[in-house]
Amino acid sequence: MVMVRLSRPDDAARIIEIWRGAVDATHDFLTASDRRELDELVCGFLPQAPLWLAVDAQDRPLAFMLIDNGHMEALFVDPVQRGRGLGATLVRHGLTLHPQMTTDVNEQNDQAIGFYQRMGFIPTGRSERDTEGRPYPLIHLQYRG
Repeated sequence: MVMVRLSRPDDAARIIEIWRGAVDATHDFLTASDRRELDELVCGFLPQAPLWLAVDAQDRPLAFMLIDNGHMEALFVDPVQRGRGLGATLVRHGLTLHPQMTTDVNEQNDQAIGFYQRMGFIPTGRSERDTEGRPYPLIHLQYRG
C-alpha cells in the first residue's frame, strides 16, 4: 500500500537517489556537463525542500513531488517503480491542494508529456529554454481535468 506524506530530513539521501535514477532513465537529452551542473544544484536544495513523498508500507520513499505556489516544480519516480501509479497518486494529491495546478515539462521528454496529458493537463505555452537558461525547451501545462 502506498501512502503520501511530507518529506523529513532523514529522507534526503533517498530523495537524491530517486532523482538521479529518474533523470538517468528519462533525461537522455541532457549533456554530461548539464547533468553534472543539475546534480550539484539539486543536491544543494532538494533535501531541504518541502516535498510530497509516495512511500511504501515500510515508509521508504518511492517517488516525490515538489509544488511551489500551485506550480509543480518536480515529479520524480524511482525508475524501478515506474508504471505502478505513483506519479499519478502524487499528482492527484497535488490537485486536491491546487485544483488549477501548473507544471512545465521538457519538450524532449515525450513520456512525461503523454503522462500529464492523460492526467488532464493541457499545453498553455512553450519556452525555448529551461528555467536555468539552458537550450532545453519547456512545454507549459495547466490542469483542466
